[in-house]
Amino acid sequence: MTITEGFVQVTGGKVWYQRHDKNTNNAPVIVLHGGPGSSHWSLQGLKELAEVTPVILYDQLGCGNSDRPNDTTLWNIDRFVEEVRQLKDGLGLNEFHLLGHSWGTTLAAAYYLKYPEGVQSIIFSSPCLSAPRWAEDQKRNLKKLPIEIQQTIEECEKKGNTDSDAYKEATKIFNNHFVCRLSELKRPPFLKEGSKYKNSEVYNIMWGASEFDVAGNLKNFDCTQELHEIEVPTLYTCGRYDEATPESTEYFSSLTPNSKFHIFEKSAHMPYIEETDEFMKIMKYFLSSNAL
Repeated sequence: MTITEGFVQVTGGKVWYQRHDKNTNNAPVIVLHGGPGSSHWSLQGLKELAEVTPVILYDQLGCGNSDRPNDTTLWNIDRFVEEVRQLKDGLGLNEFHLLGHSWGTTLAAAYYLKYPEGVQSIIFSSPCLSAPRWAEDQKRNLKKLPIEIQQTIEECEKKGNTDSDAYKEATKIFNNHFVCRLSELKRPPFLKEGSKYKNSEVYNIMWGASEFDVAGNLKNFDCTQELHEIEVPTLYTCGRYDEATPESTEYFSSLTPNSKFHIFEKSAHMPYIEETDEFMKIMKYFLSSNAL
């Protein structure tokens, strides 16, 4: 395995990347992490996909190992789309795959719909392709929890107490159901370590303070009416208990020609950690054959 890393200049600063390569001639897959304002940290295990095609992990501007400029005007989806283009150009890529997770799928879709040239296939892992639909799905998910958890979250959000211990404890319970269902003891150590690489300012500006009510500049993002324009092989996946619900994920897939849909039955929002072996198997097969 050859590992190379460095920085690429993009609008607003430099972004860090790391390429894992077994010296194949296949087009690499660029991994677009979640957030906004998260990092590649929880997705570092995806380097294993280099067994079938080179893998490029990178931290979006503002988080991880990349620069953290103070210019808040940088935190919008149009600039992030240009960031992917600048990364691709900076690395000299003519053909590549996109693998987005969560917010990374929002970015993958927006990028392809503007710059389809060179994209060989797309993997939408736990997709968020409609912010309004995502928010409605979380409200439905919330109703599956005990009434006292629902009330705590609702009251804290009404009063603006989203920094309170009560709210944090309630959202932790939500996360244990719909984000990662593994017990704390079974979660890989690097998952907890990744919190220091996040940038909450980017998240708050683009999404807002709450998972359940989109108040940031992504509030009206919805590309469902354009999914029919995706012409490359596409794979949609989610966990059975995912924030990105199976119903919404299958709906997005139904709108996309030449797409496949897969559910990880024992997972929530992080099947790459909750069902690592199965996740890698599905991804490798798709990337090596563009089929499922």
